[in-house]
Amino acid sequence: MDVLAPWYPWIKALHIIAVISWMAGMLYLPRLYVYHADVPVGSPQSELFKIMERRLLRFIINPAMIVTFLFGGLLLAMPNLFNWSDGWLHAKLFAVLLLTGFHGALSRWRKDFAADKNRKSSSFYRKVNEIPTILMIFIVIMVVVRPF
Repeated sequence: MDVLAPWYPWIKALHIIAVISWMAGMLYLPRLYVYHADVPVGSPQSELFKIMERRLLRFIINPAMIVTFLFGGLLLAMPNLFNWSDGWLHAKLFAVLLLTGFHGALSRWRKDFAADKNRKSSSFYRKVNEIPTILMIFIVIMVVVRPF
């Protein structure tokens, strides 16, 4: 897709902006779950957390992931931008797949909270809150350092 080459800086910038937005939400939503898990079901605090969680997922995290994939896909479609035999690219894409799976888990847990069926502790959410951080660090190292 040589037609994309002149747009490379814009595509890359928009991809990075979307990734930052996606990660902001992925780091914040589990923290909301930590606090939500500790309040009584049906309480005003619980109902407020439900609204915050739904809006964060629907209006920030989901659109940011879609835009990340869109512009990331455009970058991958550019000829001669990546050497598809490099291991770092495959490792990075695998980590993005794991991050997407975590996104799915966050969505499922939000539905549990919304239905007042959460069975996980705040300690659980505190621990899983580290997953997107670890994946983000790994992805950035793969992209910038390209160790293999």
